[in-house]
Amino acid sequence: MKIVFMGTPDFAIPSLKILIKNNHNIIAVVTTPDKERGRGQKITFTAVKQFAIENNIPVYQPEKLKGNNEFVEQMKGLNPDLFVVVAFRILPKEVFEIPKYGSFNLHGSYLPKYRGAAPIQWALINGDTETGLTTFKLAEKVDTGNIYLQEKVKINPDDNFETLHDRMSLIGAEIVLQTVNLIESGNYELQQQNDTLASPAPKITKEICLIDFQKTAEEIHNLVRGLSPHPVAYILHNNKVIKIYKTEIVKDVKLKPSEFHQTKTELLIGCGKDALRILEIQQEGKKRMNVEEFLRGFRV
Repeated sequence: MKIVFMGTPDFAIPSLKILIKNNHNIIAVVTTPDKERGRGQKITFTAVKQFAIENNIPVYQPEKLKGNNEFVEQMKGLNPDLFVVVAFRILPKEVFEIPKYGSFNLHGSYLPKYRGAAPIQWALINGDTETGLTTFKLAEKVDTGNIYLQEKVKINPDDNFETLHDRMSLIGAEIVLQTVNLIESGNYELQQQNDTLASPAPKITKEICLIDFQKTAEEIHNLVRGLSPHPVAYILHNNKVIKIYKTEIVKDVKLKPSEFHQTKTELLIGCGKDALRILEIQQEGKKRMNVEEFLRGFRV
């Protein structure tokens, strides 16, 4: 089969690697346009483009997908059998229907739970002990297509977004490979999603990242886990942003919400219920550090 792979970040790389390793014919990669980053406005490539260049795979970078006749004709000209989509943008119908066998997406949840842009983050923020991965055939409505394969993934108590994301990208690669093999064999049955069980996983905004100490220590601890190391939960102190990367729940401590208790080696903050011990932190304009380093130069 002739496969076009569509993806952008590091999460997509294991899936692309495993397809190449198993001799599937990747005829092109589609990723987002290059960006200017940093003070010097240096041009940077997406992780998927970098990998494609290193492996001599042609790269397409459309500015937009909907109504882009030039891109549609480029894809039709490749005469693809399948589009494999991992952590990319929403494909319009005129694009995802081009291949002979359509298009499928790897999604970071056990669908229909957590439809949306940030499924891994919301599973952690909501304190789930289990999540999953799903491959599904693309349909017009986002994350609603019929399912090829699913696998449940345990969430460990010490997982944060980084550790769970990295583990799921590797598990997801195996599921992508199995899905491509299934489609190639023709021996599969698609499973319809139950829309009544769907829950949203919207994009993470700056407002969501701001810690509300009226909430319980457990809720805030899970927010920190779900946003670490990016985009990071934060507090405002004297109008300065202080990012919180790692915390620990402390019970039976009598501190009011937002009240600080500081020693030379420990920083506790009161919550709506219980308190939080801050373990890793970053003051605005400074590097990320453990709390002991931080407290040498910080006083409430």
